[in-house]
Parts: sequence; structure tokens; C-alpha cells
Amino acid sequence: MTAHLHRLASGGQIDRSKPIRFSFDDVSYQGYAGDTLASALLANGVRLVGRSFKYHRPRGILTAGPEEPNALVELRAGARREPNTRATTIELHDGLQAWSQNRWPSLRHDIGAINSLLSPLFVAGFYYKTFMWPAAFWEKVYEPAIRHAAGLGRASAEADPDSYEKINAFCDVLVIGGGPAGLAAALTAGRSGARVILCDEDFALGGRLNADIREIDGKPGVTWAEGIADELMALPNVRILTRTSVFGVYDGGTYGALERVSDHLAEPRPHQPRQRLWKIVAKRAVLASGAIERPIVFGGNDRPGVMMAASVRGYVNRFAVTPGREAAIYTGCDDAWTTAFDLARHGVTIAAIIDHRSTVAAPLRAEATRLGIPVHLGADVIDTRGRHGLRAITIRTADGRAPTLRADLLAMSAGWSPNLGLTTHLGHRPRWSETATAFVPDGLPPGISIAGAVSGAFSLAEALRQGTMLGAAAADAAGFAGAAPPVPRADDDKVELSPFWHVAASRAKAFVDFQHDVTSADVALAAREGFRSVELLKRYTTLGMATDQGKTSNINGHAMMAELTGRTMAEIGTTMFRAPVAPVAIGAFAGHHRGRDFRPTRLTAGHAWAEQNGASFVETGAWLRAQWFTRPGEADWLPIVSREVREVRSKVGVCDVSTLGKIDVQGSDAGLFLDRVYINMVSTLPVGKTRYGVMLREDGIVLDDGTAARFAPDHYVVSTTTANAAKVMQHLEHARQVLWPELDVQLVSVTEQWSQYSIAGPQARRLLERLLGDAIDVSNAALPYLGCVEFTWRGVPARLFRVSFSGELAYEIAVPAQHGDAAIRAIMAAGAEFGITPYGTEALGVMRIEKGHVAGNEINGTTTAADLGLGRMMSTKKDYIGRVLAQRPGLVDPERPTLVGLRPVDPLARLRAGAHILARGAAPTTENDEGYVTSVAFSPMLGHWIGLALVKRGPQRIGERMRAYDPVRDGDTEVELVSPVFVDPEGARLHA
Repeated sequence: MTAHLHRLASGGQIDRSKPIRFSFDDVSYQGYAGDTLASALLANGVRLVGRSFKYHRPRGILTAGPEEPNALVELRAGARREPNTRATTIELHDGLQAWSQNRWPSLRHDIGAINSLLSPLFVAGFYYKTFMWPAAFWEKVYEPAIRHAAGLGRASAEADPDSYEKINAFCDVLVIGGGPAGLAAALTAGRSGARVILCDEDFALGGRLNADIREIDGKPGVTWAEGIADELMALPNVRILTRTSVFGVYDGGTYGALERVSDHLAEPRPHQPRQRLWKIVAKRAVLASGAIERPIVFGGNDRPGVMMAASVRGYVNRFAVTPGREAAIYTGCDDAWTTAFDLARHGVTIAAIIDHRSTVAAPLRAEATRLGIPVHLGADVIDTRGRHGLRAITIRTADGRAPTLRADLLAMSAGWSPNLGLTTHLGHRPRWSETATAFVPDGLPPGISIAGAVSGAFSLAEALRQGTMLGAAAADAAGFAGAAPPVPRADDDKVELSPFWHVAASRAKAFVDFQHDVTSADVALAAREGFRSVELLKRYTTLGMATDQGKTSNINGHAMMAELTGRTMAEIGTTMFRAPVAPVAIGAFAGHHRGRDFRPTRLTAGHAWAEQNGASFVETGAWLRAQWFTRPGEADWLPIVSREVREVRSKVGVCDVSTLGKIDVQGSDAGLFLDRVYINMVSTLPVGKTRYGVMLREDGIVLDDGTAARFAPDHYVVSTTTANAAKVMQHLEHARQVLWPELDVQLVSVTEQWSQYSIAGPQARRLLERLLGDAIDVSNAALPYLGCVEFTWRGVPARLFRVSFSGELAYEIAVPAQHGDAAIRAIMAAGAEFGITPYGTEALGVMRIEKGHVAGNEINGTTTAADLGLGRMMSTKKDYIGRVLAQRPGLVDPERPTLVGLRPVDPLARLRAGAHILARGAAPTTENDEGYVTSVAFSPMLGHWIGLALVKRGPQRIGERMRAYDPVRDGDTEVELVSPVFVDPEGARLHA
């Protein structure tokens, strides 16, 4: 384990009594509680932490916050492996494992660095201009190479072992940011009695107060922040969410936030989520997200050891880490001089302060002189040296000299840019402010106000004033007026700056976007080639398209384009930010809705009985249904299913059909409403009768089929397929609420409220007579085919429908779901003397294919009613959804594939669903394709395989022999086109 080479002997906000072991690239190190991975690496003298994306140049830590573009690492191993995590935001915990990315075979010796030598080939937009010749190389050489090079890090291929939560919260005032402005706003609003939520992405409140030596109300800034945090935590109406990033602003005062509940632990505690996604609805919000320090574009500015000045100050004051021993400061603003002074006070040698400005405030010069710091005004850094870390810098002085200075740390700053990403999410584009020398919000989402540096006010005193006033205003707007709050007093700030972006005198590569290796030369090339708007610049060079969304690069790139094209910053503008402004794991968006919880599996009331009787289950839509019932000694599914079919057709069987959609339709206009959604008439259906019906989509394609049963003049029960139950309900509700709101009709989905069993076979009526006794007359005269009736059975309301999907004499009995288990047991008991057998979905599918009934394989989103042989049902006496578009020429073309039956010419041959139908002797080409097989089954009644297919002009070609060609499974079977009804075409069984 290495020593703390760069840790100060005292100071900082770390807990030295709690050492923490961690590793980076399999080397063990030690840090302390309160460290980030970045601060702990710097404390241990680790400067090289990664490689850039395109050129694989050595990269070190640049910042101390979530804007970090360089220090992206891979965390943890195995199922919890997480790539592209910023070392600057990772809270150190015991046993933490991290690895560098985008290098091979090692970080120090990366073969990909050869790309830097090939950089003339990899200029901006190179992918638009290369890989064109020879054409044959694309699939075998170019594309594999590009895919291999693409991406950063490695995602785990194992299932995520952690859980994620989603939660909704409501508040009067949401405060985004826990710096001085945010703390002042939250305290003022909280004292008024308003419900306040304060979100901050750090694990410690205070913002820049943790990094700077400041004074508020006569106290050190850190002490003041701790006191405010303590008071906020004591207020019952205030909720503090640390480790929480607000990532999006949405309509209606809604905000998305991600709380990293357990990311600071090796693994979550039992029953604790790893992350929690918050949906926060706030009456008012105060955005105090601060600002991001701007880097300077000069030669060699990407070398490890070149860092942002304020970040260096943060490492020194918050983490007691000196990132270098000999430092230089390069700036054009007063704030960076403070970094030089803080470093000097902690024993770091300051080689020089290089300031682009010709003059600076006298107090700054005086303090530098007192500390013995050399100062170069009107000077610039033009180059850096060092292979894997900074060793020296070359400057251009005001008099034209170019001396080289020894330095292993260069702290740079070109000023600050407001962190305004959230203000643009609802379409408000930022505007350029000459006063702030930055883009500032120009128009805000409804209900939001901005305080502190995000508004372009970079002084601490102004941040405290704005936070206090806006916190009070937000509480007042939410109905919590209070007395005018006192504004905390703060010491003076050094905020003067002279804007500059790029050192033109540099000859070495000068980087604008550190993560995507976009250089000043790339921006110039984009200007020469006409990609001059900021949007085109972004897409042509990939400026700002990396994981940091251009937080440190956008403004510099846009400023350089403005200079190159002779425009002002106000004229060139800047790009917009999209949600999320901070990375959010897909698992957090999913929450518990993953795996089995993605769509909870529904069980019918008879599920336990089915399990007890040997059922094998299959997912059908959202339900788990019995697929078949295995008896002792049975092993293979096909003989089991064949047995079930034979016994149903020769005796009687029962199948749980509770999963079919059931929609209760009531109202004086119920019949008229159903006429408008079904292709056939429903309003003429007598009470006590059921009718088969088909619904179309607006485009004339079949949506679903089912039945409509009429129990009263104003009361229907509509059935749907299992898979389309929710879709049909949405379709009907849209028709009711949007298309015809004037109709007196109400809809309720009652699928879960009723258990329903199909009793089918020659003995079905005798079984029902034994089961129902005197409760109802089930004779053919009293309850003919397609009849329906409501009655009371054993004190329970029940319904009986005489409908059949199997082609046998069949009934469906429905009882309230709480009686479903008792009902199936009673059915089995009553049917014992008749040889009753339970059957599952496979046997049901076989029997529906034998009868030529269409199902999901045929109602597949491409077929019309005419395609399915149901064209004669389409009424010409009324209008209905889809009627007009169903008559489009393409949908009435006589060449369209139409439903037919198939049987193999060789009775021993097996058919496969999905096989293409070709003419005998025709080559297997797209031009010769005449249809496809939709459903197949082995028919135990016929003793061979049968199928349904959609074939061009199918009904006119009955008797023709064709090929069922299946190249995927090496099938090529001669088949005969036959009627789709294979069993009992006269319907004698059905009407028995």
C-alpha cells in the first residue's frame, strides 16, 4: 500500500481516524472517510487516470465535480461492474475497486496511443470522408474496426443484483443546490412553514464553501454551512436529499431527481435500494446550481497535472491534498489568484502566476509579492511538457520571450459559466451577458427562480442575498408569507476577469473537448468547411457530445467559432441541454419494474387447482395459463396434447378461459356504440344472445375479434383475446371519450372480476345438467347455440354462454373470481362420471386450427377481415371505425394473401409455422413468395399435421399443390391447399 505522498499533515474535512483501503488498476492505496476517489488518488500521487477517446492521450484529473471529462473509471467487478463513473464524484468506501478505461494492455503502455501519431487522418468529420474505398472492405475491415473502437468502458454482462426504487414527492418549494445560495433559500422558505425539499448532488452540503476559505456572519464558511444544515434537519417541514442530482425539468412543476442511496457502499444493505428515482412536484423551485469553471485552450492543455484552479483549491482546502509540489497558475480572472495564495500557504512552491491581462488589482499584486510569487502579466502558456504527467510549461511573456518553467501542476481558469442546463429543458435558450461574460438564462421554466452563480452573480455576498430573497418569494408564492429575512453578511470576493478562450500562439495540440479529443484545429476546420452554426459544429466535430455534455468545452468552442467567423457571442449563441443533465442508470428509471416485476404475472382463480393436477404453465399476455396437464407416466408434450384433444372430442373437457378480456358495456347508447366499433351489427342482437364480432383499427386492419353478449337492452358484455384485452379497452375508451363523447355509454374492464371455464365435448350438456341442477335449463331449446343467460347458482351470481372455440358442443360458465377455485372443483366432480379431462392452451389451439378459427397468429397487425375470410361480416348499412380505409386499393387487391388450410401431401411430413408458400418448382426468391404459414398443429383426429396459411388468392386455389419452404429449419414440404375447416365442416357437433 502506497504512502500519502501529497496529503497535508492537517486540515481538510476528511476523517483521519477512519482510514479506507481501495485499489486502482489492482494497486492498493489508502484514503480517509470524506475523500472522493479523485482526492484519494491525488493524495497518493496518482496523476495518470485514463486515456482520451480518440487519440488515447494520457489524461489526468481536471476538476473536482460532476463536470469532470477525463477521470472516467470502471467501478466494482462482476455483476456490479459500472463503467464511465467520474472519479471526482465517487465517495470513497472501504474495499472500493476501480480500473482505468480505454487502454490496452495497460494504462501507462497503451497501444492505442498510436492514434495520436495518426491524428492527421482523424480530423473533425473524418468518418464522413474515409472508409469509402475499397467498398468490399466495409463489412470485413472497416465496420468491425469501428465497432471495436467504439464506446468507453465495459458493462457487466451479468444481471444487476441490486434493486432500485421510484418515489413521488410533493412540496411547496424545491431548492436545487446546497451551496450558499441554496442553503439561504431553503432556510428562509423552511422558516416560513413551507414544505421544502433541498437536493444536492454532493454528500456534504456547502458547495464552494467546502472548497474556499470564506467567512459568513463572522464564522468560517464551512462552520456557517454546517449550522444551517443542522437547523434545516431540525425543521419537520424540510427534507434534505444529499447525493441527489436533479436531472430534468418537466411540465407542470415536475422535476426528476436521482438519489444515490447506496453508491457510497461496497454493496447495498439488506432491503436497501442502490438508487432511488424521485418524481418531485413543486409549487415553486429555486435553482442554485452554481457555475462551472472554464478551461483555457492552449497547447498541451490536456496533460495530466493541468487542472482547473478552483478545483485545485478544493482539493487543498476540503481534502487536504496538494495535487503538485511546484505549481503555476494560468488565468485571466481574479479568482484563480486565490488558488495560488492557498497553495503557497500550504507549502507548495508557486513557479509563477501567468495572467493574460495586462493589469490586475493592486491588492492581488501585493499579496503575491508578500508570498514571493513571481507574476507574469500579459503572458500566456503556449506549451507543456511531460510524458505521463506535467513536468514543465513554456510561456510567452508580454515582451515576446518564451521561457520554460518547471511545474508539475498547472492550475488554469478563464472564468465561470453558469450551470444552467436545467433552465433550458422546456425550450428556453440562454443569452450572452457581457456583464457576466457568460451565457445566462433568458426566460425560465414556469415556477423557477435562479439564485447565485447560475444567474451570473459570482460573488458570495450576492449569492446569499439572492438565495435569501428568492427563498422568501418562493414560499410567499406558495402561500407562506413571512417577515423579511436578514441577509447573511459575507467577506468580499475577487470576481474581475477579462474573457479569453484560445492561445493562438500555441503550436502543439490545443484541446477544446477533452473527452472527445476535439482540438482548436478541428473547430477551425469546421469553420472552413461551412459547419458554422453551433449545432452543426457540435455534430461535425462531436464537440459537447461526450458523457459530460460539453460542460467544460462548449463555451470555448463556440467562442472560437465566433472569432473565426467574425460574430459576437450573442450572435453565435449556444446549444441547448437535454434531460438528463446528470447520468441516470436505466435501472433507476425501471425501478422495481424488471424481471418478473416488469409486468406482474397474473394468476387465475383456478391456478392452484391446475398446479395440483399436473399443469405446465405458459405466459399468455399478462397471465399464466395451463398449457397442458401431465398424467403419471406421461413425458412428451405432443402425446399429452393429442390425448386431451381426443378426450374432449369424444367425451368432455374443461379449460380455464378466465384470461379472455371481458368489458362491461352499459348505457342507452351501448348498442349504437358497439355498432360503430364492430364491423357487423350488434344493436340488433336480441337480449339473451351472443354474436361473434371483429374490430378494425383506423387504418382498416383487424384489431381483435371476440363476442358481444346482450343481457339487457342497455347491457352488453364484450369479450376479447387475452393478449389484446388492454389494447381493446384503450381503443374503446378513446372512441367513447374522444370520438363520441355525446353517447350515453359507460365501459368497465371486468376481466379480473370473473372466473370463466369452457366446458366442451359431446357430454357437455349432461355435465352441466348434473352441475347446475334446477338452477337453469340448459336444453337445446332453452339455450340454443350463441345463447347467454344470467342466473344464480348456489347463491352466487353466474353467467352461461353457449359459445365454442373448439367446434364442439360447448358452454362457458362464469362466476365471480372469488368463487373460481370452488367452481372448477365442482365442475370436475360433476364431470367425473362422464370422463372429464382438463385441457390447456395447446389442445385449445389444436382444436381451433382444426376448425379454422383465427387467432393471434392470423390477427397479426397486417391482415384485413377479408384476408381472414370474414369479409362478408363487414356491414354496408352502417359506418364503423376502419370502414373507409379498409377499402383502400391495396387492402382489397384480389392478389392479397387470404386464409386457407394446408395439409402435407406426405401424411408423415411435419409442417412449420413461418414457412413460405411457393409454387412447385419455383426458385426460393422474394419475387416468387406467395404467402406464409401462420399456424400449425398435429391433428389427432386426422392423424397428420395440418396448418393455416395466408396465400395469394387462397380460396380460389383450393386443391392446388404448393411448397412450404422453410430455409431456417431446412424444411421443404409439398402441401395441398384445402378448406381451413378440417373437422365437422357442417357444424353438427356445434349445434348438437
